[in-house]
Amino acid sequence: MDMNALRTFERVAATGSFTDAAHHFRRSVSSISRQIHGLEEALGQPLFYRHTRAVTLTEAGRRYYEDVRKVLEQLDLATDALQHPAEHPSGTLRINAPVAFGQHQVIPLLTQFQRRFPGVTADLHLSDTVVDPIKEGHDLTFRVGDLTDSSLIARPLAPMNYVVAGAPDYLERRGVPTTLEALKHHDCLVYQGELGRQRWHFQQGEAKEVALDVSGPLISNDASSLLNAALLGQGLVIFPTWVIGDALKQKRLIPVLRQWRCEVMPGRRQLYVLTSERRLTMPKVRSFMEYLFDALAPTPPWDRWEEVL
Repeated sequence: MDMNALRTFERVAATGSFTDAAHHFRRSVSSISRQIHGLEEALGQPLFYRHTRAVTLTEAGRRYYEDVRKVLEQLDLATDALQHPAEHPSGTLRINAPVAFGQHQVIPLLTQFQRRFPGVTADLHLSDTVVDPIKEGHDLTFRVGDLTDSSLIARPLAPMNYVVAGAPDYLERRGVPTTLEALKHHDCLVYQGELGRQRWHFQQGEAKEVALDVSGPLISNDASSLLNAALLGQGLVIFPTWVIGDALKQKRLIPVLRQWRCEVMPGRRQLYVLTSERRLTMPKVRSFMEYLFDALAPTPPWDRWEEVL
């Protein structure tokens, strides 16, 4: 069996797209299609249903994909162990993270890690879409909130601590809100993602949590844009400290409504790092996990914004 054909099949199955697989392998769509057709002929049955905009696995294709994925993962692990037998981690570390967390925190963490272990190359994929780490071939995945990947090892990294904040000039112009009712009279910069427009949730002590529909001059699906608008004095934002910790420490943003715990979802969520048991045996993965928890203990740097500079 042609191993390249199996890898092509795995990518088409994982992405549901000949085009995405072609981009991944830097090949033409027609060559991907021909290779899949050749594999189907060799196996004597179709693996995909072809649609106008996507492809989906047949029942036989789904069973075949589950087996092929495991074989390829085991082969990659064996190859990595053979090529990089030394104790010092090396090779490509594939990481998936939410966009804002990757931009604000993963990049600095990776920079320091790679200075310590220059033999490691990072392949960083940033997306706010929840993906299957096994399907996508990620060594490590950072994820916020509820977890559904029971086959993965999930370690809590840090709590999600949210802060409502505004720029000093905005608060000077509009006043500092001291009650939740006052938010109705303020410009709030609102994030709107795959789950719709965020509501701002507040809880004081043991009281019942309150969810508010806030409004303002800017709605965006990009956290960096909302952060920049807040820094320019356009309104209030609610973000986890790993997004705005630096701005709070530098007093470019001033926290408000400190007497309430705030969130953008009901309850209180955690930030997790996920990997598989097999990948955790790889020196590059194990070393990065150890480095990560050492760097963030006992309190992550983004939660130390109140410390004196």
